Amino acid sequence: MTATAEIFQSDTRELVTFRVDEQDFCVDIMAVREIRGWTPATILPHAPPYVLGVINLRGTVVPIVDLASRLGLPPSVPDPRHVIVITVVGPQTVGFLVSAVSDIMSVSRQSIQPTPDITSESTRAFIEGVIATEQRMLRVIDIKAVLPPAFKEDEG
Repeated sequence: MTATAEIFQSDTRELVTFRVDEQDFCVDIMAVREIRGWTPATILPHAPPYVLGVINLRGTVVPIVDLASRLGLPPSVPDPRHVIVITVVGPQTVGFLVSAVSDIMSVSRQSIQPTPDITSESTRAFIEGVIATEQRMLRVIDIKAVLPPAFKEDEG
C-alpha cells in the first residue's frame, strides 16, 4: 500500500447508516457483525425497558436493545420491516433494533462535527458527532455508550 493510500484510509471512516423513529444515525462499520431481519426476542425479567430480550444467534445468546428507546425516542413497535444490527463491542455481542438500514458510506474524519454543546450530557455521551449532508443530518452513535450498564461492567 502506498503512503498516500494509507493516509487516505486513516482519514476516512466507513459507517453503516440507518433510521430510528424517522431519524438518521450511523455507527462505525467495524463494530457491525451482521444485519438481520426482525426476530421476536425472549423477554428477560427485570431488564431495563429498552432491552427487548434475547435471541439465539447460531448458538450465542444475544441481547436486543431497542435503540429508539435507549436514545430517549418513543419505543419501537417491532414489525417484519424492522432489522437488527448485530454489533460486537469488546467481548460482548449486542443487537440493536432499528427501523431500516440505509447504506454504507465513507466520510472523512474532518466532516464529522462535534455534538453541539447545547445538548444534554446524555446526548453527548451517546453521540460522537454529527455529519451534515445535503439530504440529511446523521448522528454518529458511540456504541459503547449505548450499551446497558451491566454490559459495560462486564467489559472491564
